[in-house]
Amino acid sequence: MDIVEIFGNYVEQLSKEHQEGARRLLKTGWKAQNLKYRFAPDKRLLPADRYLAHLMMNTMLKPLQKPEKSAIVSIFTPCELLQEVGLNPYNVESFSCYLAASRAERACLQQAENEGISETLCSYHKTFIGAAEKGILPKPKCIVYTNLTCDANLLTFRHLAELFDVPAFAIDVPLQQSGDNVKYVADQLKSLGEFLEKNTGKKIDETGLTERLRRSRRTLENFHECQLARADRCIPTDLVTPLYCGMTNHILMGTPEEEKYTEMLLRDIRTAPKAHGKRIYWMHTIPFWSDAVKKELSFNENAQIIGCELSQTFDLEGRDFDPEKPYEAMAERMVYHGLNGGVLRRIQAGIRHAKETKADGAVWFGHWGCKHTLGGAQLAKKRFEEAGIPLLILDGDGCDRSHGGEGQTATRLGAFLEMLGDSDE
Repeated sequence: MDIVEIFGNYVEQLSKEHQEGARRLLKTGWKAQNLKYRFAPDKRLLPADRYLAHLMMNTMLKPLQKPEKSAIVSIFTPCELLQEVGLNPYNVESFSCYLAASRAERACLQQAENEGISETLCSYHKTFIGAAEKGILPKPKCIVYTNLTCDANLLTFRHLAELFDVPAFAIDVPLQQSGDNVKYVADQLKSLGEFLEKNTGKKIDETGLTERLRRSRRTLENFHECQLARADRCIPTDLVTPLYCGMTNHILMGTPEEEKYTEMLLRDIRTAPKAHGKRIYWMHTIPFWSDAVKKELSFNENAQIIGCELSQTFDLEGRDFDPEKPYEAMAERMVYHGLNGGVLRRIQAGIRHAKETKADGAVWFGHWGCKHTLGGAQLAKKRFEEAGIPLLILDGDGCDRSHGGEGQTATRLGAFLEMLGDSDE
């Protein structure tokens, strides 16, 4: 049993009768890991990605340290408005990832199921609900969420609002892409501003909000340049860095820290070695805990994840995204989100991004409980392969180890990478 497993067991045991103790232990462990990220980072990572790990851990710690200055959010909620009233993002998917990485997710999942939550609900949401039910996670100031892409949101956030007895604001995003729907969402975001002002007692500075959206646009431009530059470079990495990108490119959009990360990343990529090895574009979440996936794709110069769908959900090309109209810009980012609407939009975006990075193949990860992903798998395989990109459909769970299927993952992923190798001979 390793140190992380021992730590997770202690958190789980304390959560049964001493919830405050479990929370303090979790906070202490994460602080210790953050010190490691700062003073003894993994030198195999790019300097920018070492900074990103530290930035992400800071983001996770803030809701534990100051829950009264935090708002629970779904991952695709535009957080620039929250930043303007001094609220930290307290993100469901991120916290569940970190609980799983701390080996403390099993008791949380079981707690949620004991309370009547369906086994088929997304494990990210179920883990967070269970941790909240057990008292491991503190009460937030408020909750802000959207129906965008994930039907689990409609259950999870209402449940959390009742559990914590805090006000909640839901953003309804229509499936169709149109100017009228952008206006419809923009009007809701203006109401969200009023909701946040009422619940925090702070006023939104429209000039400051506009500057945040300018920063968001620069960040999106930088990250797109990073992906284009990455196409010709060899950058082996771990399995969590692409997920950090997916998280921070949403919940930290508009912050100086996220813009700094993309600037650092672009510099690092431009000085990286020339590309070699097999290059995989990953669709949906990554089972970072999986030894089978680590063996094939973690810090491997012969095969590496070159891009991840979750970090590229909005393309600036062809869009207005005018920071001088901040509410419309945030609304446009939601309505024209790559995962909003029919699955074909998502597939087409994935193909486009995979080609930009010169991917040799793609993995479509069928995360347990994600109907949108599971339902589109066969169509995705057909369309990717018609576009000349071999695609592996890999089933599993990004958060719950009990749905892992490690043997099947090892066999199928290994055979897929071998097949990509043979195609060059």
